[in-house]
Amino acid sequence: MKKIYIIGALAVAGMSLNGCSDFLNDNRYPLSSQTANPEFWSNPVNVQNQVNTFYNDFTGYGNGTGSGTFYFSTLSDDQCGRRDFSDWTFKDVPPSSTSWSAPYEEIRRANLVIEGVENSSLSAADKENFLGIARMYRARGYFDLVRRYGDVPLIKIPLDPSDDAELYGPRTPRNEVMDFIIEDLDYAIEHIATTSSKTTFSADLAQAMKVEVGIYEGAYAWYHQNDAARKAEYYGYAVTAGEAIASKYPICNDYTSLYKSMRTAQEKPKDIEGTPYPLYDALESNTEIIFMKAYEKDVFMHSIIDYSSASDGIAGLTKDAFDSYLFKDGLPAASTTLDKSDAGEAVGNNAVSIQKLLDVRDQRLAMTTYPNIFFNGMTWTGPNTAPMYSRSGYGVSKYDNWYIPTGEATTANKGYNCAPLYWGARLYLAIAEAKAELGTITDDDLTKYIKPLYDRAGISDAHLTVAGLNAIADPANDMNVSSLIWEIRRCRRCELIMDDNIRYWDLVRWHQLDKLDTTTNPDIVLGANISTAPVTPSEVTGNYLNCSYGQTRKFDNKYYFYPVPSEQIRLNKNLTQNPGW
Repeated sequence: MKKIYIIGALAVAGMSLNGCSDFLNDNRYPLSSQTANPEFWSNPVNVQNQVNTFYNDFTGYGNGTGSGTFYFSTLSDDQCGRRDFSDWTFKDVPPSSTSWSAPYEEIRRANLVIEGVENSSLSAADKENFLGIARMYRARGYFDLVRRYGDVPLIKIPLDPSDDAELYGPRTPRNEVMDFIIEDLDYAIEHIATTSSKTTFSADLAQAMKVEVGIYEGAYAWYHQNDAARKAEYYGYAVTAGEAIASKYPICNDYTSLYKSMRTAQEKPKDIEGTPYPLYDALESNTEIIFMKAYEKDVFMHSIIDYSSASDGIAGLTKDAFDSYLFKDGLPAASTTLDKSDAGEAVGNNAVSIQKLLDVRDQRLAMTTYPNIFFNGMTWTGPNTAPMYSRSGYGVSKYDNWYIPTGEATTANKGYNCAPLYWGARLYLAIAEAKAELGTITDDDLTKYIKPLYDRAGISDAHLTVAGLNAIADPANDMNVSSLIWEIRRCRRCELIMDDNIRYWDLVRWHQLDKLDTTTNPDIVLGANISTAPVTPSEVTGNYLNCSYGQTRKFDNKYYFYPVPSEQIRLNKNLTQNPGW
């Protein structure tokens, strides 16, 4: 199979199978004469062009000026919004929504490829490979839908006007849809052609997706449905799929390289004192990467730097997120003997350093946030940025591309560091969680799957045993889980913070979405301790910056699912609305 690289529009060749935004209207039209022609699907180049379009839906850091799924999602307890307060995705029933239509467009494209390939005269090997890719992509679309809506219509074929039974059919129970997702992924794992490229769809990617589906459904079955059998089944899928490939993707030595690697060779830029920054190798060479999105200078770029280094304000870590990081002794604030102060040190006339705070903590914190507090009224100039401020006082440096020229650092569509999509840490943490939830985790498992992350973060592993983690009684544990599971969840949060909207969906599957209620969890709208700052901002609560914009976010059980768009219910009388909407 040819290597296909994700370079935006360069990956979109041939005729697009995208439809219009309305699912029902889009999917009831018959195929064009071209794509309905078996000769079209019997040409492997044509089919390859069609599956190449799937890449664009893995958004990463975004396509050009648009936002992606990293950093931009502020509906969580990890970060405060840059310019406004993040409330629930929907507070009222919308007439239409891409949250509903876009996954169905993905599914339609996949179904078109599946039908065309099955009726083609392609070789058996080509058929299996293309069918595997299409079924993996279809599984992804249904996974998005189930997470958002629960029960959804399960459509396995391209629809035309004669398909009334399916076109206007009822919602399929979510358990049935999830089982179908596993069937699709199992086929993909078995049939996608072997590849060494990390920008090409692969059987390993299908395994990694099965891991994610497994931990989602395993947790949902237990914490929402109290279904022990289904919990065991799906967490078991996660363990089996994860362990099948984990050894192939060892944890790399440098956390930062996952987010700052580029494909374009250039002179190493220098910091303000003239010291060269490390220029990380292309992300393709990182041992940890399973699948990635490639960007290229002057070819296909993203806009994450316009958000992470903006002179008109950036999002920042919450106090809740900052406090979640362990100290270097492997203990939380309640147990550590290290300095647990969160007040920075005034340096000069207009700066507050938190470097001493970062030095005693999990080093992922230092690699995620800048070493200074800065806010509206007390700006800070980064290594190659204009003066900027953070809404929370903590600036997010995790995705900041310091290696491009200063004049581009706050400019949209000028970023070209590549985005990890599936990688070792996601895999390792999922395996550890699944085994902990199943009650089968051992000290050896912790050594294999958590210790590499501890080592990279500079955290002592003195307590990293099943008994040791269970002995840590952290009063911050408010999720009604064992200390062991709490510590694994903590590690997952700190390792994957602001990545791919993972935290939000973790809170959903763990039945902890109420943690986003700002009235009961006020630390998620508080930021840095500014008691040592020479300037006092107007919006403070005690010693902490307040990021609430004077608003509150109240939790309601209905927010576990999105509302079905009203236009869809109007068109299909068999559709029902989600509870509470």
